[in-house]
Amino acid sequence: MAQSEYYSSSKACAISLISACLIVAASAGSFYYEMDITFGGERAKILNGGQDLSLSLDQYSGSAFQTKNEYLFGRFDMQLKLVPGNSAGTVTTFCLSSQGAGHDEIDFEFLGNSTGNPYTIHTNVFFIDNIPIRVFNNHESAGVPFPKSQPMRVYASLWNADDWATQGGRVKTDWTKAPFTASYRKFNANANKVSPNSKSTSSENENQAWSTQGLDAAGRNRIRWVQNKHMIYNYCNDYSRFPNGLPVDCTRSRFL
Repeated sequence: MAQSEYYSSSKACAISLISACLIVAASAGSFYYEMDITFGGERAKILNGGQDLSLSLDQYSGSAFQTKNEYLFGRFDMQLKLVPGNSAGTVTTFCLSSQGAGHDEIDFEFLGNSTGNPYTIHTNVFFIDNIPIRVFNNHESAGVPFPKSQPMRVYASLWNADDWATQGGRVKTDWTKAPFTASYRKFNANANKVSPNSKSTSSENENQAWSTQGLDAAGRNRIRWVQNKHMIYNYCNDYSRFPNGLPVDCTRSRFL
């Protein structure tokens, strides 16, 4: 799925990923029970009795975690506190992804910047602080792939990408400021969980609000405001990237 970029001066935010719509089972709890640390060793720390999780980056390694469970549809919420101060070169992420060739991915990448300059949010998803920033409708009938059949885990990471992340790689990571730390809290997966031994899904708590959620007039006005004031790149306007014609989905939605 192609991505868009936005400027943000926020150091802390609440973000949501919404993946399609079917039945859901509510899930919320401790990071001890919900997450596995996948790399970085002691750079990833679960704190406050499992309520918070911090990731750190130094010149030797970043760190990351993922959910123990896989999901097919749902709404996923997390509060993030991004790397403060000079975060140039760092990338803090929160995403959903399946595995294998042709995998689906729905993600936020927060690209750090030098002190006093805003973060850039590189994303193909939908809500920040409960404000809609993008819509991706199901246009499979027109040949546009839609992430509805591959179970996904939630992933989060903090890593170094100073070859491209900040001002196209012109500003490098200042390792004298290391370690860099980002924090995560209040994870909630109101989601359709996939059984680990099959592709069956739970069927509890049907008719969740997110399963029929759409944009009302206020939401449409908010998304236009965000895109007019903060969007700095939209693949649907990038004719040099697509010299033979824009992707089909660019002609199908007013809110890309």
